[in-house]
Amino acid sequence: MDNYNQSQSMASSTSKVAFFMQQVYLWMCAALVVTAFMAYFTVNNLFMLQLIYSHGNFGPLILIVAIIGLVMYLSSQMHNLSAGKATALYLIYAALNGILLAPILLVYTGASIAQTFLISAGMFGGMSVYGMVTKKDLTGWGSFLIMGLWGLILASIVNLFFNNGVANFVISIVGVIVFVGLTAYDTQKIKEMGETAPIEDSVAIRRGALLGAITLYLDFINIFLYMLRLFGDRK
Repeated sequence: MDNYNQSQSMASSTSKVAFFMQQVYLWMCAALVVTAFMAYFTVNNLFMLQLIYSHGNFGPLILIVAIIGLVMYLSSQMHNLSAGKATALYLIYAALNGILLAPILLVYTGASIAQTFLISAGMFGGMSVYGMVTKKDLTGWGSFLIMGLWGLILASIVNLFFNNGVANFVISIVGVIVFVGLTAYDTQKIKEMGETAPIEDSVAIRRGALLGAITLYLDFINIFLYMLRLFGDRK
């Protein structure tokens, strides 16, 4: 009888995690669709291009500040937001990213963007599955990868002033490695979140799924961008 109850409990826990992760991936995919749509809309709308990019770096800088501010707000206040407001802000965040990334469609060929997207999706998917199924505790990865991320940010800022081609190449390789590793690490942490998620509370599930989706969305976007810098064909 005890073994039966234990099996039932494990099956229930597995089902709960599967449902939670399904929500995370669905919201992540929704954000990618919104980002792609807004990038395409922006690059094909002269008014939008002039509004954002006709004043040098001022427009993109405002967008970057807005995006960082929004993701920080969502990360810190998610548990205080209603499901509707959290979802709306999350989709606005994805849309702003699409506007910011629109110039990619002007710089790289459509074929190389599509090819890089598929390769990035394969890398992301493989590491996310690994994070889901591995029995190994990836906490040690987290500390190492976070240090690598800060080093990556610092190196990127420094290289803005020098624009060294070799440094750009090395930064891009390190960027791919860091975010591929973070994909597995973050997936495992989100899975653990799903194990304790109150499945009967739909608002809490939505909030948790959106937080997880933001994290994996950022991992995927960064893998894609660094891969594009490495292998993308410019027009």
